[in-house]
Amino acid sequence: MNMIRKLAATAAMTALMTAGALAQTVLKSSDTHPDGYPTVEGVKYFGELLKERTKGRYAVEVYHSAQLGQEKDTIEQVRSGVIELNRISMAPFNGTVKETIVPALPYIFRSEDHMHKVMDGPIGDQIKAAFEPAGLVVLAYYDAGARSFYNKTRPINSVADMKGLKFRVIQSDIFVDMVAALGANATPMPYGEVYSGIETGVIDGAENNFPSYDTAKHFEVAKNYSLDEHTILPEVFVMNKAAFDKLTPEDQEIFKQAAKDSVGKQRELWAAKVAESRKIVEAGGAMITTPDKQGFIDAMKPVYEKHVTDEVLKKMVADVQATK
Repeated sequence: MNMIRKLAATAAMTALMTAGALAQTVLKSSDTHPDGYPTVEGVKYFGELLKERTKGRYAVEVYHSAQLGQEKDTIEQVRSGVIELNRISMAPFNGTVKETIVPALPYIFRSEDHMHKVMDGPIGDQIKAAFEPAGLVVLAYYDAGARSFYNKTRPINSVADMKGLKFRVIQSDIFVDMVAALGANATPMPYGEVYSGIETGVIDGAENNFPSYDTAKHFEVAKNYSLDEHTILPEVFVMNKAAFDKLTPEDQEIFKQAAKDSVGKQRELWAAKVAESRKIVEAGGAMITTPDKQGFIDAMKPVYEKHVTDEVLKKMVADVQATK
């Protein structure tokens, strides 16, 4: 009888340990882009690494295609803890985390390689730290390429060609002021409304990278794409700080490393997607022009004067420009 009891007790203990090992916390993550988009796949890869390295204790469920709402909605969701994770553009944080103003400045980065060096270094760490008082932990910076203007009215070869055109921009004062400095009119609106906005004439065009221009089908209604490459703004992958703080120190390190390891994967996917999307939009009839950028750069002086207002931001701008 004692042996039977011992066996039963051992079986019960094994069952409890197995149940504990199989217990899984599923984290929700939002993205406005469609399934297969490099940022979506980057977060999915993070989730795979997380699941593997925590032996199944954590998993990530990615809600792509704005299933949980547009950027403004999901920022509030992740800050309040309704969702745990979010891949979001950095620009909407300009009013909340002032340090995000610097990477959002037009022509602050000379190239994508320059942006990588800045964001992977001390300046990137400084921006990460600034997110924490807003209730967020930055896990990674993802590529979003160079943003350029496109419209349905005319090719843009110089600043003069911008005059009077109406462009959708991200909900960011910097972007509004950038467009105004170029003689055009800015209309902040959700990403999901851009196609119909161009089609119905509410706006003449927008500004974005090749993959977004392609996957959102904007090239169907706005054929003129100008490679002015005004911003090379990284995306930010964030986690609710309260949720992160509840993790054990060991799990926090696993989360950080998995996110860091996902960056290389996302950058690789991004480069491939840019090349693919450019081919798609050109085959679809998009006319790509390359304007002289100097006139655009010269027009940005009042934007810098208005938004780089304190010594912290001025030093950050100088540090970015000094990064080789």
